[in-house]
Amino acid sequence: MSPFSRDKNRVTVEEAHRRTQGAHAPAVLLDVRERDEWGAGRAPGALHAPLSALAAGAALPQAAQQRPLVVICRSGNRSQQAADLLRTRGVDAVDVKGGMQQWAGAGYPVVGAGGSEGSVA
Repeated sequence: MSPFSRDKNRVTVEEAHRRTQGAHAPAVLLDVRERDEWGAGRAPGALHAPLSALAAGAALPQAAQQRPLVVICRSGNRSQQAADLLRTRGVDAVDVKGGMQQWAGAGYPVVGAGGSEGSVA
């Protein structure tokens, strides 16, 4: 099975990691979980914009504007909704199948407040 999604609007955690990690990453990882979930643990370098805020019309964080986005949540449901919403606004966005659960399950780091080890809530 290919690690790449057949659906051009969804990517695997491996592809998300490849696109968003490192100094010269071509895309930004945007976490759309709520504040308490974000606080428990997130991928290093991710930016935060809860789906509830985006749905209410909030702007993207400055560092995410005019950049391709890889959108992640806990399991992939909200990130799919957020990516769909962002695409209607003209943003280049894909979502991560399996979300942070798959991210952590694949062994990628999850950090909490202050850089401590985090967990997926």
